[in-house]
Amino acid sequence: MAKKTIKVLVEGGKATPGPPLGPTLSPLKINVMEVVKAINEATKDFEGLTVPVDIIVDTATKKFEIRVGVPTTTALLLKAVGAKEPSGDPMHKKIGDLPLEEIIKIALMKKEQLTAKTLKAAVKTILGSARSIGITVEGKDPKEVTREVEEGIYDALLAKYEPEWEKGLEE
Repeated sequence: MAKKTIKVLVEGGKATPGPPLGPTLSPLKINVMEVVKAINEATKDFEGLTVPVDIIVDTATKKFEIRVGVPTTTALLLKAVGAKEPSGDPMHKKIGDLPLEEIIKIALMKKEQLTAKTLKAAVKTILGSARSIGITVEGKDPKEVTREVEEGIYDALLAKYEPEWEKGLEE
C-alpha cells in the first residue's frame, strides 16, 4: 500500500487540470479531473488566496485524499480588508480597519498553525500581524486592542467563540 504525497499551491477554488496538477498526477494513473474537482470543492472558501494543498494518492488502489492547508495570516488579513498588499509604512499609512470579530475568525482558521494555547492568545497574535501590515481594529491601533483584550474588555465576545476554539484541542 504505497502512498505518494504531492504538494501544490493553488488559488482557492480555481485548480485546473493544467500544470502543475495534470503533469504531476498523470503518471499516477488517477482521474485528474476528479482530483481537480475535489481540490476546488475543498478550497472554495479561500477564493482569491493561494492555498497549500497535499494530495495523498494510494498508488495501488488509485484512491486519493485532499488535505488543504491555510493561507498565511497576512493573506487572510489582506483579503478581509480587501487590500492587495501590506502597507509599506504601517505606522503612518493604514490599509483598512477590521472588527475584532474578523480577527477572531482568522485566529480560528489559523488554530492549527499557531502555538497559542488559548483563543485570547491567538487573537493577540493575529492583532500583532494586523498591526505590522497597517490594519486598524475597531478603529484603533491593534496594540491598544491587544491591551483591551488583556484587560478583559472583549471577554464576552471571545466567550462566544471559545467552544469553536476548544473543539479541535481535545483530540
